[in-house]
Amino acid sequence: MDIIEKLLQSRKSNEEKINCLREFLQVLILKIIYNKGYFKNLSFVGGTALRFLYELKRFSEDLDFSLIEKKNYTFDKFSVDLYRELENYGFKLDTKKKDSKTVQTIDLKFKTILHELNLSPIKSQKIFIRLEIDTNPPKGWTTQVSLINKTYIFTITHFDLPSLYALKLHACFYRKYTKGRDFYDLIWYLSKKSEPNYLLLNNAIKQIEKSIVKINKNNFKDFLCTKIEKIDFKKVKRDVERFLEDKNELRLFDKNLILNTIKSSYL
Repeated sequence: MDIIEKLLQSRKSNEEKINCLREFLQVLILKIIYNKGYFKNLSFVGGTALRFLYELKRFSEDLDFSLIEKKNYTFDKFSVDLYRELENYGFKLDTKKKDSKTVQTIDLKFKTILHELNLSPIKSQKIFIRLEIDTNPPKGWTTQVSLINKTYIFTITHFDLPSLYALKLHACFYRKYTKGRDFYDLIWYLSKKSEPNYLLLNNAIKQIEKSIVKINKNNFKDFLCTKIEKIDFKKVKRDVERFLEDKNELRLFDKNLILNTIKSSYL
C-alpha cells in the first residue's frame, strides 16, 4: 500500500488518482503474467499497450491480449493463477470470467481499496479492470519483446507498432459501437505518420466482416477519409474525456483537423 500511496501523491484530482491506481494494478497484472510465463502464449495489444510501451497520454480500463500460442495454455489455469497471485499481494477481489467462442474475458473488481486510500467514502465501491483475450486473432501479425520499467521491471511480448495500428484501425471503423479511446489512439498514430500492417488489417476485416478488401499504401488515405467522414465526434468526446490526462486534448477531436492531417500525412 505504501508504493501506491507514493504514486498517488503527485496526482491532484480524485479522477487522476483513481486512474493512477488502476494503472498500477494493470502493471501488477502484467508482471504476474510475466512471472507465470504466460507471455509465451499471449501478446499484449490495444490502447493500454500503447500507453505502457509508447507513452500514450491517456488512461484505460482494459488489458487486451491475443492468444498467439495455444500449447500449454488453458483459460481456467490462467485465471486461477491470476486470482491467486493478486490475493497473495493482499487484494480482495470479486471476479467473473467468460469463455465465449473467440474471446475470453476476466472481470476483476478490487474491493475496499478505494475506501482504504480515501478515494471514496463508500466502503463497497470497487475499482474495475477487464482482461480480454482474442483466442483467434487474424493472421499476419508480428510480435516483439520490450522491457517495461513502471514500478517493476519485466518484459512484455506485444504486437509491433504496424500490427497494433492495424488492429486499432479495425476497432475504430468496424466495432459495433463508437469507443472514443480508439479515436484518441488513431490521432496518436496519425501524428506519427504511421503505416499499418496491411496484411493484418485486411485479414481482420475479412475475418469479421466476411468481405475481401485490398487496403494498401496507395488507397490508404482514401480509406481513412471515407471512414472518418462517418464518425460522430461528439460521441467520441463524451466517451474519452475521463481517460485524458490533459482535457485540452478534447479539441483534437475535430473532423476537419483529422481529415487535413490524413491528407498531409499520407501522400
